[in-house]
Amino acid sequence: MTSPSHQSGTDRLAEVASALQVDIIVNVQGDEPLLDPAMIDAAVAPFTVDPGLMMSTLRKRITDPAELHNPNVTKVVVDRHGFALYFSRAPIPFTRAGHPEAPAWRHIGMYVYRRECLLQLSRLPQTPLERAEALEQLRALEHGIRIQAIETTHDTIGVDTPDDLERVRRMCDAAVRPA
Repeated sequence: MTSPSHQSGTDRLAEVASALQVDIIVNVQGDEPLLDPAMIDAAVAPFTVDPGLMMSTLRKRITDPAELHNPNVTKVVVDRHGFALYFSRAPIPFTRAGHPEAPAWRHIGMYVYRRECLLQLSRLPQTPLERAEALEQLRALEHGIRIQAIETTHDTIGVDTPDDLERVRRMCDAAVRPA
């Protein structure tokens, strides 16, 4: 068990990582029980070709307008190279009337870090945006740590509400029932 004084999952993970002698740390969060192993592979893959990459995560295109307006679904906007510009619980990006819609992306709650980045991140103070949105990845962005947000077509359900938990339970029950 980790210290009860940690402010976030990142801080708990850093405590464990401080005792490990590895380069890459993968954080599969407990609220993503349906994560496909291929999604982990996709989030790790850029680290093998870019030694300067410090952190990655996943994103999936939002096609359901209800997801865009649900504050329990974290949204991310990215630059032309797939690096996160901002994460929010609000519907982003905002499209003005008469303008073409920009793609909207749902953030999937798993992260890959270089160990030294994770340890550095855990030593940084929480930031105003992190506290306002209750999104720990904003600490990284506010301190200038770039996060590559890898696109995935795999779907998953982040369990943030009792309704989400019930949907996952129904899916798991259906998957184990004999046909």
